[in-house]
Amino acid sequence: MEVSIPSFRYEESDLERGYTVFKIEVLMNGRKHFVEKRYSEFHALHKKLKKCIKTPEIPSKHVRNWVPKVLEQRRQGLEMYLQMTHLVKQRITKLREAPKNENINPKPQPSQNGSHATAQPRSGHLLFNVISFRGNVRSGLRS
Repeated sequence: MEVSIPSFRYEESDLERGYTVFKIEVLMNGRKHFVEKRYSEFHALHKKLKKCIKTPEIPSKHVRNWVPKVLEQRRQGLEMYLQMTHLVKQRITKLREAPKNENINPKPQPSQNGSHATAQPRSGHLLFNVISFRGNVRSGLRS
């Protein structure tokens, strides 16, 4: 599975001030799926995920400038966030599927600077299969 955020657009509304919508593209089993989400939806997902796992950083909630360069940086940050979150999910899935007699939590090896690094979930209760972006999903064949 590959995930990217190839574009964003500004959406105007009579009921509220304008906002940015990010187009998320997921390539899975040769098919492309698209969904559009606002930053607030990324932030809500992040809040739920960080209750049960150690999550990557998410770009700042507040953007001072609504200029394309700043929004492009946010797009890149959100894309990296989704990719890193997916990698964490894959690692946890592999650990959960490992045979019971296999040592899946070996003693951390010191890095070059002498520190020990591990990536562990905050709890055994994972919401990756429950939490998802919903709505406005479109899929198409891979070109």
